[in-house]
Amino acid sequence: MSLSSTLRLTFPQWQGGGFDNISQLVPELPYQEAIQGYYLGSQLLEWLAPKSNHITATVPVSLSLDKAEVATENGIQAYPILKKQLKAALDIIEVHQPAKVVTLGGECSVSIPAFSYLAKQYEDDVAVIWLDAHRDLTVPTDHYNGYHAMALTTLLGVGDKAIVDTLPAIIKPENALIVGLRSEDEAVQRQKDLGVKSLSPEEVKQNSQAIISWLKQTGKRKVLIHFDLDVLDPAEFHIAVGKDPNGLTMAETIRIIQDIDQFADTELVGLTIAEPMPKAVIILRRLLHSLPLMK
Repeated sequence: MSLSSTLRLTFPQWQGGGFDNISQLVPELPYQEAIQGYYLGSQLLEWLAPKSNHITATVPVSLSLDKAEVATENGIQAYPILKKQLKAALDIIEVHQPAKVVTLGGECSVSIPAFSYLAKQYEDDVAVIWLDAHRDLTVPTDHYNGYHAMALTTLLGVGDKAIVDTLPAIIKPENALIVGLRSEDEAVQRQKDLGVKSLSPEEVKQNSQAIISWLKQTGKRKVLIHFDLDVLDPAEFHIAVGKDPNGLTMAETIRIIQDIDQFADTELVGLTIAEPMPKAVIILRRLLHSLPLMK
């Protein structure tokens, strides 16, 4: 397999989303449709994405609510199946050995296998830009047990030891930047303790200079971008679960990602689009499944 290849990985993982939290934030949908909405969201991203010559693969993701799969263990909801699907994703990536990975999720933890693989591939010469309204820096001993909120912490080597030990590599906290942060949570102090820097939407609305300056400071030559759709302002476009106001516009977000991609000193090698919750599409699917002659 050529080291210049790009893998487009569809990873419709929904189990890390925090079941009760999602069902409360998406009251328009019945419980199971709400908690599994990221599954359809990932497939929708795959269908909408532009055609390319990239290698494509899909991580097999269970839709079962069997207690053995979604049990809370070690402070993480759905721990057994999350570990199994993480290994499946890592195995797929290792088979293809790509130079770059695009991941279509799925909740935020879908970035973990690709970003960890790329950190090893480029021997720690990577910087992570985490476009997100939230920190995603919780750990299993915190109050919230949804794994998607532990995604960045896990990549930094903090959290469940059994999961961290399966990763090909971890990323140093000083090489991670959260952009678009505007939601407070129980990981505020952990962010300070780890030394993970962040930028608010206001700091990047006019231009991307603060991000580029940070990239220069890291000295890293490869860049990984995690794009959680809740970084967008819901007043303009609400496709995520989060409803935190005063986010980035689509134009601002596109400009930020393009500016990072065009920065001459670095190369973009990883991109994740995460947490699409296409409520209208899910409701339309239910309508179609209710009609005669459709099955």
